[in-house]
Amino acid sequence: MYHNRLIPCLLLDNGKLVKTVQFRKPVYVGDPINAVKIYNDREVDELVFLDINATRMHRRPDFEYLKKITEQCFMPLCYGGGITSLEDIGMLFRIGFEKVSINAAALDHPELIKEAASVYGSQSIVGAMDVGKNLFGKAVVKTENGTHGTKYHPVDYAKRLEDAGAGEIFLNSITQDGMMNGYDYELIGEVAQSVQVPVIACGGAGSLQDCRKAIDSGASAAAAGSIFVFWGVNKAVLINYPDSAQTAALFAD
Repeated sequence: MYHNRLIPCLLLDNGKLVKTVQFRKPVYVGDPINAVKIYNDREVDELVFLDINATRMHRRPDFEYLKKITEQCFMPLCYGGGITSLEDIGMLFRIGFEKVSINAAALDHPELIKEAASVYGSQSIVGAMDVGKNLFGKAVVKTENGTHGTKYHPVDYAKRLEDAGAGEIFLNSITQDGMMNGYDYELIGEVAQSVQVPVIACGGAGSLQDCRKAIDSGASAAAAGSIFVFWGVNKAVLINYPDSAQTAALFAD
């Protein structure tokens, strides 16, 4: 039995903290390091940082800046964006990240996940996928910040990631991203049932109850952005996270 987690997913764009809607029109919401300090005080389970343009711009992770983030962070950290080699992965671990999320690179080079899992352990390697719709309305895996379609159905791709050695699957819905009207629960269920490793669901949370429903649908963790950076009907920027009593009640059977 895996411990259910509630994970803020923070998007980086040129060193700034942003939020998107369906992977488009990033809006500035603050300083990443300041957000980390607030989440330290809130004692969050884990943090995920994703650089949304690193891969599309063919840019390696900004290790110097990321090290500034890890130096301020007192919780487990996962990073994704621009990772293309075992060297990148090793550097991220050396500067303080506990996990790496491999997305686009895993598509063309699944051996990268296999090699990384062999060297660092599968528990440190997250296989990530962004799921959108093709021209026929069918769910497909997309890469490069949702701009490049593939032939893979998310269930088949999840199995591919697991077989390669990923210890977790990060399942992100492009369609639901930033909409705050709930996760794609059917997709979560299909993917979670197809693999033995934990699934982190992301994209669409508008309330804590949405997060609970993602867990009930089969996810081991619910990741979210909007509900942890916005507050109220007018979406005022406010970095927030429920207290321990709230999270305990949320995941109580």
